[in-house]
Amino acid sequence: MYSVKEYLHEKAEESRHNETTAYLMFLTGAIFFVGGVLITLAGTENPGWFGFFPYNPMPDPTSLLGLALTLSGVSLLVYGVAVGIYYSRKRSWYMRELSQAHSFVKESVNKKRSQERKQKLAA
Repeated sequence: MYSVKEYLHEKAEESRHNETTAYLMFLTGAIFFVGGVLITLAGTENPGWFGFFPYNPMPDPTSLLGLALTLSGVSLLVYGVAVGIYYSRKRSWYMRELSQAHSFVKESVNKKRSQERKQKLAA
């Protein structure tokens, strides 16, 4: 049987793991993005630019690979940061609830001890 403290502690650990996974996703996105930009720039002399995304309008396998890596890298970057922040906030909520549960248990133990001391003094 799990107590509330054990449950919150386990959920905080799970959120920490998910946060780490999200930041690894962010790093993977950064690597894909840089790789896609380098492939596109190395494969063409004058690439077209869409914002800060270089692309080659020619139907060439390297240009398609560069564009695919660049777009997937940007999407992994954005998704990794968003999910990392989400799980970080979730973990902080679990930790805050865990500290409240710990303080509640500590207060109840202190009340019980003080009642026992009063009973000993009265006897």
